[in-house]
Amino acid sequence: MKRNKLWLAVLSVLVLMGLSITVINTHTVSVQAKTSHAVTLYNQWKKAYVAGKSQKYVKNNNGSGQVYATSEGQGYGMLATVLAAKKGANTHTTFNQMYSYYRAHRISSKNPLMTWRQAKRSGKLKSVGSEKNSATDGDLDIAYSLILADKKWGSKKTNYRAAAKSLLKAIKAKEINKTTYLPKMGNWATNSYDQSKLRTSDLMTGYFKTFAKYTKDKTWSKVASRSQSAVKKISARHKSGLFPDFIRVRGKSLKLSAFKAYQIEGASDNQYGYNACRMPFRLAQTYKISKDKTTKAALKKQLNFFNKRKKVTAVYTLTGHAVNSYQNTAFTAPVNFAAKTMGYKNLTKRTSKQLPKSIEKRNYFSASLEVVTALQ
Repeated sequence: MKRNKLWLAVLSVLVLMGLSITVINTHTVSVQAKTSHAVTLYNQWKKAYVAGKSQKYVKNNNGSGQVYATSEGQGYGMLATVLAAKKGANTHTTFNQMYSYYRAHRISSKNPLMTWRQAKRSGKLKSVGSEKNSATDGDLDIAYSLILADKKWGSKKTNYRAAAKSLLKAIKAKEINKTTYLPKMGNWATNSYDQSKLRTSDLMTGYFKTFAKYTKDKTWSKVASRSQSAVKKISARHKSGLFPDFIRVRGKSLKLSAFKAYQIEGASDNQYGYNACRMPFRLAQTYKISKDKTTKAALKKQLNFFNKRKKVTAVYTLTGHAVNSYQNTAFTAPVNFAAKTMGYKNLTKRTSKQLPKSIEKRNYFSASLEVVTALQ
């Protein structure tokens, strides 16, 4: 009897160990599955949108018409590539090739801001006329990706650190409003009216806080603080918490006034359109970096709005009216990422079902936002 009891005890221990091993292995597989899905999306995105040989660039033309690239696309590409590396992908060479393209398309050897657009002319990608100006959002993503590259791979072989600091110095000098300390739309914004134009999705407070630590330059702390003040003010304007694509900001008090449709880019200038749709992503990105109360409040206000909708559609008025009935990944992916970040489980599930299972092949903007948010 004692021997039988002993065997039963041993058997029970073995069974329990087996169950524990099964649970551990299941958890490990689950984590690997999540990682591989994000990297799979990255590989699909790279195949569809990344071109070039020794210098790689992100194609923006959606497979038709003249081939062109932008600093915005290069920023997404460099950010996605270094984030994929952080998830175990072998992307160092690709990042360096993207970095080479950025360097080849700086405004000049003395001005490291990137030209905002390059189009293929006579077989070569070139910038002409106003294309030689900069776009702040692209430069900010490029600078942040260089900091991540420095932390990931170091700067002995390729001096990412020096490149990041040089670019940040130029951004501070040419793309930051010296009165409001908010981001301008680009280096071309030199008169008072143009300098008052704010692309709300440029309020990347998490980046600015990172830049302050990285450079030990207190100006970036001021940019971060003023950006948070702007986020708080814009968030308070409407019950929905939605931001417009563009808004006018003046003076040290950050006085806000709305633009009308077509004053800047198009019909959604004063709506939650194809610029402001990035705000849930930028706010969630900031919250992951700094966990601050201002960002949390603004982000939760937007998520509470989307949580009351059956689905996320493209473009909203600031009072919360859906302008269109169709869906677009550029609007869904940022909300999905923000919902995951803030623990909105039902909203995460609903938006996950809306997202395509594989990368869209002829929709550069939407596909880029899906892959960048998946890799965070």
